Amino acid sequence: MSDRSLIEVQGLTKQYDGRAAIVDVTFAVPRGQVLGFLGPNGAGKSTTMRILTGYLSATSGTASVAGYDIFEHAREARRRIGYLPETTPLYTEMRVEDYLTLMCRLRAVPPRQRRARIDYAIEACGLRDRRRDIIGHLSRGLRQRVGLAQAVVHDPDVLILDEPTAGLDPGQTRETRELIAALGAQHTVVLSSHVLSEVGATCDRVLIIREGRIVADDTPRSLSRRLAQGRGEAVEAVISGDPDVIRRELRGLHGVYEVTVAKLDGGDYRVVVTGDTEDLQGAVARAVVAHGGLGLRSLNTQELSLEDAFLQLTGEERT
Repeated sequence: MSDRSLIEVQGLTKQYDGRAAIVDVTFAVPRGQVLGFLGPNGAGKSTTMRILTGYLSATSGTASVAGYDIFEHAREARRRIGYLPETTPLYTEMRVEDYLTLMCRLRAVPPRQRRARIDYAIEACGLRDRRRDIIGHLSRGLRQRVGLAQAVVHDPDVLILDEPTAGLDPGQTRETRELIAALGAQHTVVLSSHVLSEVGATCDRVLIIREGRIVADDTPRSLSRRLAQGRGEAVEAVISGDPDVIRRELRGLHGVYEVTVAKLDGGDYRVVVTGDTEDLQGAVARAVVAHGGLGLRSLNTQELSLEDAFLQLTGEERT
């Protein structure tokens, strides 16, 4: 393992009856990073997660966690992983504290350390007032917190979370994202999701997988900027004045090929100018200021969103 990488994956391939689920998946994750594994349903995200956690074998390739090969030293590798699968495995008839005690025993946490680890997991996952509650009586969002608690209770180096907000309502989703961000300060996290907002809000870095192959590896912001190159630049402005004059003046700028104008409350107009020219933002500002009948309220450059990047790289269509 390199000095910086806590997870190293090289050339992972998995085939089912001659059909490839993932092909030559290669990446490394440094300590302390929150990595988003993003792709459409069926792209190979869960297959990769299950291989990394030792629940599934690979057809070829290698992977290690904290320096331990996940195939040759599976037990040692698993001890360093906390795993939350898409379907959270809970004993619903047990109380929260008793369930976490069982998880400590199964994961060989020394008896003298169990109380401290359970207290940490309960506190970190916002379950302080639920430790004596029966799991089956909890809401879905709270059960997901119990699932996260079992993933961290043995103090793993790595958290692997597969679709951690699947099936949650918007409020529960927001709370779970905040919890994952907090846990990311203490653990290296690999988060699998097909939800763009989840990855963009939570992750330092994103891998995009399509049809079993990694097609992008970058920060969400850098990925958006990189994919915007070559398709022109877009600036957004709020302008006062005659909309026909706005269109005429801005369409006449060198390199501009699209101007959209939409009326806002109060009489101003939201204007998006797209073009392939140097300093488009400056050109728009100068054109508006130079015309006595127009007023410039605001102006900024539009960036390609993570959603746009995802659609470009996966071939998905907007719905």
